[in-house]
Amino acid sequence: MNADRRSTLRLLSAAGLAGISPLCSRAAAPAASAKPAAVAWPGGNHYERSVRSYNVPDVTLIDSDAKPVRLRDALASDEPVMLNFVFTTCSTICPVMVRVFADVPSRLGTAAKEVRLVSISIDPENDTPAKLNAYAKTFGEGLRWRFLTGRLDDIKTVQTAFDTYRGDKMNHEPLTLIRRARGKSWLRIDGFANPDDLAREYARVSTE
Repeated sequence: MNADRRSTLRLLSAAGLAGISPLCSRAAAPAASAKPAAVAWPGGNHYERSVRSYNVPDVTLIDSDAKPVRLRDALASDEPVMLNFVFTTCSTICPVMVRVFADVPSRLGTAAKEVRLVSISIDPENDTPAKLNAYAKTFGEGLRWRFLTGRLDDIKTVQTAFDTYRGDKMNHEPLTLIRRARGKSWLRIDGFANPDDLAREYARVSTE
């Protein structure tokens, strides 16, 4: 077992998900009334960072209130943004990533008022606006967090543009993207970053 695999298993174990693959698997979505369990996040790095430039595709997605959202406009703000890709019936890496997003604002202090969180579903055939709305209430109600879905072809286009399309949702890998403001490069985080990691990476991006 290599070091990266051991690091992944340590983080999954801390999140109560030990013994599972770092790829997604199918499971029932959490009930709307369920609350994410508290997680004692471990220290240390479980990810690789790189700086990338991406062309955001000109597609229109749909938010959890069934309102159309032009992705370029949604990501073109001068406010910082954190972006990830999830789906509601994933029982492995997606619960870890959404719990991280739910916890990271508390690590950002006053900066939390600026950062926008965006999660894009990679399973739009199942993840209707209604399902995303229930999911959002489970994990991120009250946060500056937007959940998006859309047409299958548009979701594939977005994944391809951010180099995260792996042919099938079951091959989905953990990824977080951070951009300080419009016109800036994206910080790409491949792997599991805990809330403290993301807060540190955000602070680093803010000074670069």
